[in-house]
Amino acid sequence: MALSKIRYAVVGLGHIAQAAVLPAFAHARRNSSLHAIVSGSEKKLNEIGDNYRIPVRASYDNYERCLKEVDAVYLCTPNTEHEDYTVRAAAAGVHVLCEKPLAVTDKACRNMVSACRKGDVKLMTAYRLHFEPLYLEILDLVRRGKIGEPRFFSSSFSMHAKPHGIRTQKETGGGTLYDLGVYCVNTARVMFGAEPTEVFAYSVDGARADMPEIDEMTSCVLRFDGDRLATFTTSFDANGVSDFRIVGTEGNIHAEPAYEYAEALGYTLTVGEESRKKKGRRRDQFAAELVYFSDCVLQGKDPEPSAEEGCWDVRVVDALYQSARRGTPVSLGHFGPEQRPEKIQAENFPPLRQEPDLVAVRKPHD
Repeated sequence: MALSKIRYAVVGLGHIAQAAVLPAFAHARRNSSLHAIVSGSEKKLNEIGDNYRIPVRASYDNYERCLKEVDAVYLCTPNTEHEDYTVRAAAAGVHVLCEKPLAVTDKACRNMVSACRKGDVKLMTAYRLHFEPLYLEILDLVRRGKIGEPRFFSSSFSMHAKPHGIRTQKETGGGTLYDLGVYCVNTARVMFGAEPTEVFAYSVDGARADMPEIDEMTSCVLRFDGDRLATFTTSFDANGVSDFRIVGTEGNIHAEPAYEYAEALGYTLTVGEESRKKKGRRRDQFAAELVYFSDCVLQGKDPEPSAEEGCWDVRVVDALYQSARRGTPVSLGHFGPEQRPEKIQAENFPPLRQEPDLVAVRKPHD
């Protein structure tokens, strides 16, 4: 019998799962259902399971048993665990929607892609901005030549991260580039419609901010064919900033806020001496991801953003950290052609009415 709804298990019940993913199922109900949760916390399983009336609740030890009850998983585990839970899901014939970064090494990414191909299941990197109408509107303006030929890209993404959380620990794949930099890297690649050929980075270690295992701040330069450059800085110990600017031969677009999910995005388009501002609306970007991925599963379509899209961003991040350690530029190999987001992917789901009560978890940043 053909499926009409995809039954999901949300794996990992940290902040992003509780604050955004779980409540998004209320807006994605046309083709997606929250059928199971997986956590190492019995308190989370009981309280969250009761709050959302979730029928299947499993510990990590019972992951395989849970996989028999669902069609797809949404992975919200620490970055270093994405590979394991993806490979095991693929072996069970279960599709995978995985939070970014896809993994923390190129080898792990390739293992994930290979396992999903072998298991004949879909694997999508959870780039929620690929479904955000205002973000896609900016991309459309660039593609239609509204700012002329795109020449350079700059971005800042910073926050006050709380020490001792998973994003500040090396063993869980912490670091500013894995947490924040992937947004900047992906956006530069998307706006240029190209892949970087060489990168350079300089990092400041996190000791001063009680984050000794990771970089507290990193500044990066990406070189693209056609004499184009992208620069950005990420930080875990600075005032919250979320913006990017794409500058062309005839104008520029400044997006601010640029990467958020809990507030409305906005941009200013300047061409010559004329500027116009546009403010978007708060939207449920996670519901958009779920509905899109479920459609891909139901219709047998390959998703965009693909697993390869996530792999390539991890390769860039890895090269940037290599550059920071060595103090020299790092060249990148050819990535190959990749499908890009299209304006038709935009989804306009209403925002959450209020942030849900969190169970045994705290917000990871101020």
